[in-house]
Formats: sequence, structure tokens, C-alpha cells
Amino acid sequence: MLDKVNREFYYARVSSKGQNLARQIKEFYDMGAADENIIVDKKSGKNFVRPGYEMLKGKGGLKPGDTLIVKELDRLGRNKEGIKRELEYWKSVGVRVKILDVPVTMQDFPENQTWIQEMVLNILIEVISSIAEQERKQINQRILEGIEAMPIIDGKRVSTRTSRPVGRPPVEYPENWDVLYSLWRDKYITTKEFYRESGIKRTTFYKKLKEYSGKTR
Repeated sequence: MLDKVNREFYYARVSSKGQNLARQIKEFYDMGAADENIIVDKKSGKNFVRPGYEMLKGKGGLKPGDTLIVKELDRLGRNKEGIKRELEYWKSVGVRVKILDVPVTMQDFPENQTWIQEMVLNILIEVISSIAEQERKQINQRILEGIEAMPIIDGKRVSTRTSRPVGRPPVEYPENWDVLYSLWRDKYITTKEFYRESGIKRTTFYKKLKEYSGKTR
């Protein structure tokens, strides 16, 4: 099915029951698409699984000079960062992407003006990148504001929704910590041996060592 050159393939995806797959496919038919050139993915559970799309990216899929057509930008990814990554991928392998809802990407140019298509794609990637960065900043700001609004109980921020402390739970001392610490303090074992036998991560070990040393003074 995918062995000709300069082909056009149409990709449709729905990620929820409320989205209309038939609407996307109808527009492809209106453009003259054949059934064998339409690839469809439907949501499968909670995972972002796209076997049809991955087939297009695979060994026997789209090749340089081919065109991928989608109804909307968000058919390519679950967020702006993902969309940007996919556009950059198709650009790197020489596949043109047309988006029905972005008319400028649908325009065809003479062979000696194909640089305009690349320019349009570069601008599109740049715009999406800027939007994604702005969205990340807004999300981070909302997270910080949410944390700052949480009450402090026993020195810890506590979620008003779950009434539980936020952040990672503290790492407890290993069962053999007291014995190892005594051996290390009396120079029967080295710090490296202490760290290895404690069975916790290196950075956590040094934090615990500093904390425990302060308690025993």
C-alpha cells in the first residue's frame, strides 16, 4: 500500500467519544481521498496509542516527497510540545504536512518556489513553540500559586483537597543505619562502605548523614 512515490495520505484521529471521526473523513473524501489512503486511530483506554500514525512513521511508511494531510494541528499530538516535535520530525524526513484548518499550509507553489512552503512550516513551528512555552509558564505559575495557598501544618504544606502533605514522602533510615553509623563514626568502616551498605541513593545518603549527625551531637 505504501510503495509509490509522491503520495498523499490522510490521517484522522479521535481522542474522546464526543469527537466526530466522520467529519474528518468526509473532508478527506471531499478532497478526493481514497479509502486506502486514509489512516484512522481511535482512543484506546487512557494511553495515547496511535498504531496507524506510527505505521506512517515506520519503515514502510511515508517517504521524502510524500504529503501527510490532517484536519487540525492537534491531530498530530496531545499538546503543543508534541505537535511541534511531530512537525519537526516530518520536516526532517522530507514529508510535507498540510493542515486543513491552516489554509496557508494547503497552498501549492511552483517548483522554484518550494522554499515558501518550508518558510511557512518554520513559522508555524516557531509559533507553536512560543505558545507551548507560554503555556508551560502559565501552568508552572498556577502550580506555584496553588502551593503558596496551601495551609502550613507542622512545617509542611498540606493539600486542602486531600488534607495530606504535598511533596515527596521523606526517606526513612535503613534498619541497619544505627549500627553502620556507629561503625563509621568509630572508623571501622569507610564512608564509601557506609554508603554502599545503607542501600539508599548517594545524594539521599549524604543528606541523611548530615541530618543524623546533627541529631547525635
